[in-house]
Amino acid sequence: MYSSTITGLILLACVSPFLTLATLWQKKEWRIDRLKEHMRSKGWLRQTFGIIRPVIVIASIASSRINLPLSGLVIGLYLLAGMSLLQIITRRQRVPVWTMKAVVLCCTSLFINILLIQSEFIAHISYFLPPYFSVLLPILQFIPLTLSWILLLPIDIALKQHIMKKASVLRSSHKNLTVIGITGSVGKTTTKELIAHILKEKNVLSTPAYVNSEMGVAKWILKELPKHSKDKDLILIIEMGAYRMGEIENLCSLTKPSIGVITYIGTQHIALFGSQEKLQKAKRELFTALPENGHALFNADCEPCKSVARNLLCKTTPVSASTVDSNDSSNGIRFNIKGQQYSIPLHGIHNVTNVLLAIEVAKLLGLQSESIAKSLTTFSPPHSTFAVRSQNGITLLDDTHNASPESFQAAITWAASQPMHNKILLTPGLIEQGVAEDKIHTELGSQANGVFSRVIFTGKHGRDAFAKGYTGTVEQYTRHTVPVTNGDLLVCIGRVSPTIIKHIV
Repeated sequence: MYSSTITGLILLACVSPFLTLATLWQKKEWRIDRLKEHMRSKGWLRQTFGIIRPVIVIASIASSRINLPLSGLVIGLYLLAGMSLLQIITRRQRVPVWTMKAVVLCCTSLFINILLIQSEFIAHISYFLPPYFSVLLPILQFIPLTLSWILLLPIDIALKQHIMKKASVLRSSHKNLTVIGITGSVGKTTTKELIAHILKEKNVLSTPAYVNSEMGVAKWILKELPKHSKDKDLILIIEMGAYRMGEIENLCSLTKPSIGVITYIGTQHIALFGSQEKLQKAKRELFTALPENGHALFNADCEPCKSVARNLLCKTTPVSASTVDSNDSSNGIRFNIKGQQYSIPLHGIHNVTNVLLAIEVAKLLGLQSESIAKSLTTFSPPHSTFAVRSQNGITLLDDTHNASPESFQAAITWAASQPMHNKILLTPGLIEQGVAEDKIHTELGSQANGVFSRVIFTGKHGRDAFAKGYTGTVEQYTRHTVPVTNGDLLVCIGRVSPTIIKHIV
């Protein structure tokens, strides 16, 4: 067994790499498939072990063979513990959101770490790797965290089934609900907010930001529906996300939608689905779950959407932005339908489809064109979803809620139409695009030619592939990156940290 001092040093050395991995995994919703895809795209070795820590470990093991006043392994432990302490003191250490699941997983992992350090089992292992274990454990934190996840998985599954069943029973007890299910590779959040805004005079509940998974929606139902009488007429607007086939089907089984909306089907998360065919089948689950007296609305300008809308038992309504003469001005998008003028403070011609879908849903629920048009004039776009604002004299397009190849292309097209002389692109690149990821980034780089005078990547992911298509220099963001200047246009696409944006502007 190790002394209490050495044990403390090992545990302190483990803190930073453990918290970093736990934070990353939580961002991937504790899903092993999403974590694996992230590791694949970002690089297994660097994501798992880092760069500096493995160097310290190797140097410590090598120096332990030299006769020094202080063991090289102990020196290594002090260095690794010092790195953890420095990360914490300087507040640079990323930490998970302390939900119950995160707390339980982290506490279980801590217990496993202590067990690994002190148990007789390790004493036997150390016969083969005598003194090296002490410095190896800090860079092997994926082991205790994965063990914790595996140990708690049966409990997690049982709790999920219990919550889903409880939410399903509660939803079924409300007989006067009209449920609108919305899915799509892009545009579902904006469409959800548009529908909710138009129907605001009715009794409407809509899922909040980032709540579109089975568990997220189930917990939201358990929180919100008890506030309303079971006989009350309510409209529920449910955003439905998915990473695998069957997940939208489960959401539909829970919520029982009578109106389904598919905004667009692209390649978002294709690496997790496995193929475009499986992705389309997953989106179709919403339409096949609708009753015969239900209604399916879809983007007729998107071939995959048209494909999944075929051979349905319910009524279908296609919408096409190509049939509408629209324009995007400084005040937002405008178009006319059968003499009715629509003016929406929302940018991006691609958003015309989302507005058209929202209009058709509102008409299904009895609203008139004039009333719909009036409501849309006061719409505010969702935070960080193709939202345009002025900041420190700079025009900023904030599309950091999420990103896909289609939304990236839309942002480039919109930027090209703007009058600013200097246009700067700030992005972390795209993730979960599978084997086509490099090709997609190269194509986006080509489209950015002649539009952006500067391109800044916040990380290395996708940067080199983008640079193959972009004729200019692709910068790597650092704290020394030159900020944009007054009068410039800054286009932020993907999960860009607010801290980085603040520094850039």
